[in-house]
Amino acid sequence: MSQIISEQEQMRRQALQELINLGINPYPSEEYEITTNASEIHSKFSENPEKFQKVSIAGRIMSRRIMGSASFAEIQDSTGRIQIYVNRDEICPAEDKTLYNTVFKRLVDIGDIIGIKGYVFTTQMGETTIHVKELTILTKSIRPLPVVKQKDGQTFDAFTDPEQRYRQRYVDLIVNPDVRETFRKRARMIQSMRDFLLSKGYLEVETPVLQPIYGGAAAKPFKTHHNKLDTTLYLRIANELYLKRLIVGGYDGVFEFAKDFRNEGMSRFHNPEFTQMELYVAYKDYEWMMNFVEEMVEKITIDLHGTTKIKVGENEIDFKRPWKRYTMYEAIKHYTGVDISDMTEVEMRKTAKELGVEIDDTMGRGKIIDEIFGEKCEHNLIQPTFITDYPVEMSPLAKKHRSKEGLVERFEAICNGKELCNSFSELNDPIDQRKRFEDQLELGKRGDQEAMVLDEDFLKAIEFGMPPTAGLGIGIDRLAMVMTNSNSIQDVLFFPQMRPEKGAAAETSADEFALAGIPEEWINVLKKAGYSSMSMLKETKPTKVFNDLCGWRKKLKLEISAPTLDEVIKWSEN
Repeated sequence: MSQIISEQEQMRRQALQELINLGINPYPSEEYEITTNASEIHSKFSENPEKFQKVSIAGRIMSRRIMGSASFAEIQDSTGRIQIYVNRDEICPAEDKTLYNTVFKRLVDIGDIIGIKGYVFTTQMGETTIHVKELTILTKSIRPLPVVKQKDGQTFDAFTDPEQRYRQRYVDLIVNPDVRETFRKRARMIQSMRDFLLSKGYLEVETPVLQPIYGGAAAKPFKTHHNKLDTTLYLRIANELYLKRLIVGGYDGVFEFAKDFRNEGMSRFHNPEFTQMELYVAYKDYEWMMNFVEEMVEKITIDLHGTTKIKVGENEIDFKRPWKRYTMYEAIKHYTGVDISDMTEVEMRKTAKELGVEIDDTMGRGKIIDEIFGEKCEHNLIQPTFITDYPVEMSPLAKKHRSKEGLVERFEAICNGKELCNSFSELNDPIDQRKRFEDQLELGKRGDQEAMVLDEDFLKAIEFGMPPTAGLGIGIDRLAMVMTNSNSIQDVLFFPQMRPEKGAAAETSADEFALAGIPEEWINVLKKAGYSSMSMLKETKPTKVFNDLCGWRKKLKLEISAPTLDEVIKWSEN
């Protein structure tokens, strides 16, 4: 399929060729020395100007004010933007002024990456600026950036369409500095968590992503096939069962930052590929782990924000210890007024319907409780809250409660209405574990696609003896949403999963356009206007196609009669 090139792109390609004709390599291979950056200049120049009398810096041109023999521009590096001053006679000291008059003024565009050498000074307007002595083209951009205008601290015409931002994250990062900062905070958050875990003496490990049996969570997996082994494999939905094998093997504490994959729906809280940190510590229980999570998240918040209080949407959330605690039954009774603790599955179904909670016949007692909690309680939990003591049916891998019949020792930490983490006193009784897996198999037979499967090798491992263990899984993406005040999980993932782009149909040949009754002289114009296929033509309103063609007729100064709107309608109907 041939590429449709806009008029601006054509002009940039022409500029690229002119640079080559002038003997300038628009994509040089040599190292370009960097001695400072925009942020350092802005923060330190006033206190130590002597340090910046000879600087070498590189960045992308983001704006220009071309004048006569001198011009101003703004370049952006990874730390921010800074103004530069380009004087013709400074960068062209000899008689040949081509570098300024032709290259800088005419062939260089916004989006190009340049290297400059010079000294820093302050303009009469008080703007910290680099006076350019040498200018080198490092990369010629042949596709224009979205135009984002800034004035008096306000941004105009910003690149804000979410779908385009997620699809073209590279552009989003260039033109929206706050997006770069979001991902820096995410990286600092992960580093803070890693430092905390390592400081406790726990070992960071790696476990398989491709697994012969998926397990460790209730979720639907992605499935693949290994040709050499001629066997089915699954992308992991959790790394829990492998980490527990390592506890069996003798480590006292192991953790992993893991990419997990679940073949389920997408929303602003769910992406098929996501990051979890899972931790397992021998000889501890879920009560210990609650205190551990409080300590860790409080530290992370202070490391990122200097305080335990942060703004999330319209709410101020305080992560200072201790956090509120409810049992699951207490939370449901608190928010619905109904005590479900002693109800049978039949009574539970009736109660769910009375509460307006949708359920189906595949759901067992545990799944019904989960649906009631999710619909009636979870969204009310804004401040960090532990929900503890879940029904045994909901938690096939958790140890039975030491004093409460029918419950397990499990908690979830919920904040801003969404789960942040999940933790158990881990089940280490191999007989009980086998029975729980078998119960899950029965749920699978009833149609529950998220029911767990039986993992014989994991059962074999804990039959050798797994010490009492506390386990934790914490959603890194969810925590990043909170810590960066982001509204969607897509805002904290560099490259979130997206639906296939519309209009990605194969290009239609000229003969096929002609069969639709389109005159030969208008076929190339249609393609220039972006209608590379008949399907794109049919999906667009005829009035828009008509207006586009009239615009291109004028732009290209074509000496042919414009089609009528009725003719365009007939083209799209053929």
